[in-house]
Amino acid sequence: MTSAETTTRLARHEDAAAIAEIYNQGIEERIATFETEPRSPEQIVAAIEERGEHFPTVVAERGGRVVAWAAASLYRSRPCYAGIGEYSVYVHREARGTGSGKAVLEALFRACEERGIWKLVSRIFPENVASLALCKATGFREVGVYRRHAKLEGEWRDCVIVEKLLGEAAQGETAPISEPAPVDVDPLDEQPDPDV
Repeated sequence: MTSAETTTRLARHEDAAAIAEIYNQGIEERIATFETEPRSPEQIVAAIEERGEHFPTVVAERGGRVVAWAAASLYRSRPCYAGIGEYSVYVHREARGTGSGKAVLEALFRACEERGIWKLVSRIFPENVASLALCKATGFREVGVYRRHAKLEGEWRDCVIVEKLLGEAAQGETAPISEPAPVDVDPLDEQPDPDV
């Protein structure tokens, strides 16, 4: 698969079987998702429709075959978060190391910017070295680690939190993280009450 050129485009319903195959590889390998049940093409179509026009799904093709996909989905339902998407990216086993993951993720950035999405976030298992390397190569920032975020097959798993600013939010310098503002405290309240 390394000899073909990678092209990207928005996903269509007829890509669902290929997307399901790639996603199911990630589920089976147990280093990319907490999901444990394989997905059907019908479930993929339903997920694409649920995300709608605002949250795109894109695919990468090599030699006319879908070899990777990436999608943004709703981060939170509050209106203030409408421009934040939670993203996923999966690459077919046979296409890993060909640049298809980077190509499909960069295509997702463009599609998200066109739709007014200003930030993408995700959680990645620390063992998923390839995904963390892809994030670094495409400009994501590691925010921190969720310790014991959830269990997979009875074992606690940590997650590395990543974010990438897009469009207008990515322009200019990032403001430094500021210290919390001092709080006025009544001197009488500075000492804890032993009777409490």
